[in-house]
Amino acid sequence: MAGSAADRRTRLTVLVALAANLVIAAAKTVGGLASGSPALLSEAAHSVADSLNEVFLLAALRRSRRPADARHPFGYGKERFFWALLAAVGIFVMGGCFSFYQGLSALRRDEQESPEGYTAGLIVLGVAFVAEATSLTRALHQARGEKRGSLDPALRTVIAEDSTAVLGVTLAMAGMGLHLATGSVVWEAAASLGIGLLLVYVAFRLGRDARDQLIGEAVDPELRRDLVGFLMRQGEIDNVAELLTMRLGMDSVLVAARIDLAPGIDSERIEEVSMRIREAMADRWPQADQVFLDITNAPPRTGL
Repeated sequence: MAGSAADRRTRLTVLVALAANLVIAAAKTVGGLASGSPALLSEAAHSVADSLNEVFLLAALRRSRRPADARHPFGYGKERFFWALLAAVGIFVMGGCFSFYQGLSALRRDEQESPEGYTAGLIVLGVAFVAEATSLTRALHQARGEKRGSLDPALRTVIAEDSTAVLGVTLAMAGMGLHLATGSVVWEAAASLGIGLLLVYVAFRLGRDARDQLIGEAVDPELRRDLVGFLMRQGEIDNVAELLTMRLGMDSVLVAARIDLAPGIDSERIEEVSMRIREAMADRWPQADQVFLDITNAPPRTGL
């Protein structure tokens, strides 16, 4: 239930961002084509990329909650990380590469765009700044309510997109304003290249995080220490020889431990002890829904 409530909040946040980006992308595209502004066209590509990525994130929220089956016995939780990776690729290709293209193209041409068109473009960017800042505020508000280390990849992507959008709009406004003031297109070309660099950096960070989670990222060190400490406090356990963990989704963690039982434990009690420990771990950490214990009897201690 907690996961479903969190999903609903995240879905609403993504939908708000998607609605804002669709309107902003249309306005930026019209303004950019009318004025010929490379910075405004770069921001239009940025908003289109963000809109497509938010569709990916909505798909991730829906598909990752499918129940486990024979082909995927651990469920579909990693779908979120896969779609987050696609979103990072979208930001890089549709946003970053197009912005570089616009910036380099602007440096090759020497023409003066109409001030009227630029004035309208600046108004569009001003409205876009307000809309992006509003969407970012909502996403940050939700993130503050999340537990540390458990931020949804979809929510993390929205925050990254909106933060980048606010910075990108600021760069575009500065480039257009300086172009109008000086008559030099170099300022706008620099703004487009800056937007491109910003998007490539964000895409790299998001892609790296998604890659780590897809290939099997362990839980954070603090949780791992808590798990080891919990096991060592059990009277029947003599030693935790090895503990392996992996995040399977937003609220699913695999825990595999090789433990030695204290000397004198009857072999007939091993199953009872194992079940009690697994149930106790699940009660304390509901996300630890896949717990595997490899239990061995420790050799009896001999006195000297």
